This record gives sequence, C-alpha cells and structure tokens, in this order.
Amino acid sequence: MSGVPEAPLFAPPPLPEQERMVEAILFATAQPVTVADLAARLPHGSDPAEALRMLRARYEGRGVELRRIGDAWAMRTAPDLGFLMQAERVETRKLSRAAIETLAIVAYHQPVTRAEIEEIRGVAVSRGTLDQLLELDWIRFGRRRNTPGRPVTYLVTEEFLDHFGLESARDLPGLAELRAAGLLDNRPSPDGLRPPAGEPELDDGPDVDQGTLFED
Repeated sequence: MSGVPEAPLFAPPPLPEQERMVEAILFATAQPVTVADLAARLPHGSDPAEALRMLRARYEGRGVELRRIGDAWAMRTAPDLGFLMQAERVETRKLSRAAIETLAIVAYHQPVTRAEIEEIRGVAVSRGTLDQLLELDWIRFGRRRNTPGRPVTYLVTEEFLDHFGLESARDLPGLAELRAAGLLDNRPSPDGLRPPAGEPELDDGPDVDQGTLFED
C-alpha cells in the first residue's frame, strides 16, 4: 500500500451547486435551519457553512436576505421592507402587561427563576403568565439552580428572536434606550440576585444554557 489516502468514491458537488441546494432548502422550510441540519441533507463532503456565506453575500441588499437566528439560518424580508408585509399579519391576541414585563425580564436577565422575576417586578407572577409565554414558544425552561429547592430557570427561545428580527439576545435594545422610550421604569438592576463570582450557578443537566443565544 502506498499510504496515500484514497479519493472519495463520489466527490461533493461544486460550491455554486451547494449554494443552490442550501437556497432551495431555506426557501422550502418555514423554520430556521442549522448548519448541522444542512450538512445532513446535502451530499457527503459538502461545506454548508461556506455555501451559506456565499448565499448571504448574494442576497445582501436584496428584498429578501439570509439572516442568522441564534445558531440557525433563514430567509427573511429585508428589515426596511417589513411595512409591505403588515397587511399579511394577523394579530390573534395581545399580551397582558404582566406577560410583557415578564418576557422582558427573561430576555434581559436570563437565565432567571420565577422568584427572581417576582423580585424584579415587585409583584407575584401568576402561573398563567408563564404558561402563556411557554405556549407561544417565546420562553423555555433552562437548567435548575444549585440553590435550595433547585428552582427552574427561564430563557428566551429562537422563536422569540425570529419574531422580533434579532440575531441573538445581544441585539436587544439597551436598558437606557428602553427607559428613554418609557418602556421601563427606573428600578435598580437586580445584580444582587446573581451569585457571587466563582460560585457555580447551574447544574449539569441536559438543557442547553443561554450561551447558545449569545454566540457570534
């Protein structure tokens, strides 16, 4: 044997063809698609990450753009053309003030427990409020805290990011901007709710923590 690795029996398609395949998958799929999902669908040896990079460059400045949502990708209307879609949107129900405040607290302080949400809001949070946000798939359960009672934590979902046109939770408006717009009061930051530096906060359960929402 020469020691030279054998060439694969079937070479992957050229990158332009891989780009076309990724484009077809994204247009036919309602939900954002991860690189791993694309790799599972494309021919063996394909490079979905590079195909995405090429596709994103191709659609830059167009009416439809390739957007990153969490760790997944989707074709979405360009932000400046969103007004054209307003007639197609149907509002089925409005969130209560309690639900809006709870959602905002989860988004800005995740992972956060129910007790911490109540501490920040200054009032009790009903189970129905959390159930409504879970039903909408805008928040999800995180890991349990390593504290007495091992309370469950809450985090926002990729569905939440997608609905508000965010790539990650880093793209949320700053607290100063929200206060200037009158959307938040001037309650102090709940830094006191965080454990001391170096103290473990979460266990090693199977859930993925909020770090995945902050990846570049």
